Amino acid sequence: MKKEVYLIKGMTCASCSSAVERVTRKMDGVAVSEVNLATNKMTIEYDETKLTPEAIIDRVDRAGFGAELFVEERAAEQKEEKEEALHIMKRRLVFAVIFAVPLLYISMGHMLPFKLPLPAFLGMHTNPLNYALAQLILTVLVLICGRKFYVVGFKTLLKGHPNMDSLVAIGTGSAFVYSLVNTILIPSDHMHVENLYYESAAVVVTLVMLGKYMEARSKGKTSEAIRKLMELAPDTAVLVENGVEREVKSEQVKKGDILLIRPGKRIPLDGIVVKGGSSVDESMLTGESIPVEKEIGDEVIGGSMNYNGAMQIEVTRTGSDTTLSKIIKLMEDAQGKKAPISKLADQVAGYFVPVVIVIALLAAAAWAVAGQELAFVLRAFVSVLVIACPCALGLATPTAIMVGTGVGAGNGILIKSGEALERTHLVDTVVLDKTGTVTEGKPRVVRIVTEGMQERELLALAASCEVPSEHPLGAAIVETAREEGMELKETEQFESLTGKGIRAVLEGKEIHIGNARMLEELGVPCGSMGQAADEIAEKGQTPMFVAAEGKLLGIISVADTVKPTSAEAIDAIRKLGVRVYMLTGDNRRTAEYIGKQVHVDEVIAEVLPGDKAEVVEKLQKQGRRVMMVGDGINDAPALAQADIGTAIGNGSDIAMESSDIVLMKSDLKDVYKAIRLSKCTIRNIKENLFWAFIFNSLGIPVAAGVLYVFGGPLLNPMLAGLAMSFSSVFVVSNALRLKRLKL
Repeated sequence: MKKEVYLIKGMTCASCSSAVERVTRKMDGVAVSEVNLATNKMTIEYDETKLTPEAIIDRVDRAGFGAELFVEERAAEQKEEKEEALHIMKRRLVFAVIFAVPLLYISMGHMLPFKLPLPAFLGMHTNPLNYALAQLILTVLVLICGRKFYVVGFKTLLKGHPNMDSLVAIGTGSAFVYSLVNTILIPSDHMHVENLYYESAAVVVTLVMLGKYMEARSKGKTSEAIRKLMELAPDTAVLVENGVEREVKSEQVKKGDILLIRPGKRIPLDGIVVKGGSSVDESMLTGESIPVEKEIGDEVIGGSMNYNGAMQIEVTRTGSDTTLSKIIKLMEDAQGKKAPISKLADQVAGYFVPVVIVIALLAAAAWAVAGQELAFVLRAFVSVLVIACPCALGLATPTAIMVGTGVGAGNGILIKSGEALERTHLVDTVVLDKTGTVTEGKPRVVRIVTEGMQERELLALAASCEVPSEHPLGAAIVETAREEGMELKETEQFESLTGKGIRAVLEGKEIHIGNARMLEELGVPCGSMGQAADEIAEKGQTPMFVAAEGKLLGIISVADTVKPTSAEAIDAIRKLGVRVYMLTGDNRRTAEYIGKQVHVDEVIAEVLPGDKAEVVEKLQKQGRRVMMVGDGINDAPALAQADIGTAIGNGSDIAMESSDIVLMKSDLKDVYKAIRLSKCTIRNIKENLFWAFIFNSLGIPVAAGVLYVFGGPLLNPMLAGLAMSFSSVFVVSNALRLKRLKL
């Protein structure tokens, strides 16, 4: 199976995207075909032994649309083409307005309560033929500006896939032909001048052009987040070779190259600091507003801003492997995929246009049978066709999804698909892996107990002995001492005692550091420090006993500490009505203590790495919608099993691949933000769909003349055109409101 993305040209409404999906899905070998109206892209998965890209393009062409394979290398070029198309659209709209205004002045001026000056040779009753011809010329000029509606509308109608353009083309074309016939008949009977509807045809086309231009401009804003991310990566980099600096293009840089990053410049590619240090602003990528201090050995992300210090980095990732490229790819994929909620709107839109044409014909026939004159019948026919455009239906979901994923990315929350964004709002259970998710993921010194010596003195002594050790607990003691700025001494002898601890000789003294078993074998009593050792064990921490010459000098307690924001984040998640579980392979006592600290609803302890997915499955069998949050390789099966898999950003690549959502920061507050973003986006989509359905449900009967039956007015086609344009712009504007969402 092969997966490809195509740019689809000529689509104007949901009926178009539905038609493209329908014709491609019927092709032998196609497994999936999804068309996104907001991005004008089709994602198709097919059996390449049965189909070729040429056959797919040909099928779309025969349906009345254009198709072109989307190539990453041509993305910038295709973006320019889109901008040029928008510029042409604006120019044509300006000319249409220039011609439509005098047309309205000539045709409707005499209907106003006050008289507007008009030359005698254009008088309606003094020179009816000139009056009609002036309108005809201006209308033809407007219709030339809006010729796309007729070219595409009649083409898709003849191909059997009528769309919004077809409705506009049939409606305004009917009004124009009717007016043209009456113009030809004016010399034989001046009364035909009363039956001209040129202004309806021209103004409807102008208003629809205005609506489509505003819609296209607004759609451009929905993908602003991706554009801003793309602009982060600088085009050039300063390469350092044999001490010589030279500027090169970023794409020429290879893995392992050394780059100089000057203050105030953006970092071109991912790398590790090898010289110098600085504060780096990663807010556009992680949502973290506070600059991060970088020293030798720290990782830096391409696209982040270097603040005050110069540093050199060794490049670790280039091209599509960089963090920035992966974020952009994730966002593009998310915005290209449909959410399940959009399927109903797509199904309706697929049948909508043919049904509207039938309703318009029935309304016209009904009024004709009722004895109304042809002009009245035509107004009802045109109004129904023009007001019923399904654009709003097609834009309701993708625009909100695009803005929602953009807001998420701005906050360091990467949502991989519209489906994931939609499913997240249904989550009622969050399962948190403990190590690296709730806790920091690495042991730290949390308490020092001594008798007869200073705490700093004991820490310095233990750290000096532990320097040669490779054990994580020993490394934690060494790291804490170095953070405190202590000067560590060199051991004369060092021995690792498997399962017990270490033995070292420092300044002629034999020192043992290890667990209770080691202390027991040495025959060293705990004495008054026994109670402290019990308290440390009760909290699930690891007591490291430091003994010298048969005497216990003190205890250093080491534990995997809880992240500062974990308790607050879990409280916020629970306030959403979500039950929170903590999952760990640790012993129950340690797990229960940490669970109590962070206020989880339930602790599931002593779970083997391979059994985590089974725990998630068990909860799902109880009818729960589960979000699994983890960071390790052993979390990947559980992330895949969960309804929503969420990977902490500093976790493994495998965990990130298995997940639906990636949190760039290691902060559980982002789990709350992701759920809240989903709820707000789905609410926005439902608002859009409600207004789109309501608008068409109420608009069509009014346009057909239902109010007129009960003594009300008959809708003017120009007002119908204005209302139709407003509905699409309203839906896109409502989706753009999400940009102001504060998570």
